Amino acid sequence: MARGNQRDKAREKNLKDQAGTKKKNTQSGTEFQRTKEQQAAVMRQKQDEANAKKMAEEVGTKKK
Repeated sequence: MARGNQRDKAREKNLKDQAGTKKKNTQSGTEFQRTKEQQAAVMRQKQDEANAKKMAEEVGTKKK
């Protein structure tokens, strides 16, 4: 019984660590696909905006 407290502390620490870890994906296949497509659309929009800004800067530097 000398190690009882040590075991309890280790068990509590392990449970706390497990609670902090990411769980398995809970989305269904269609939900996951829809989320993936939405994220891709946002990234495409950001890329288009960045390309437009870059083109505007290039046009501005060529005129000078």
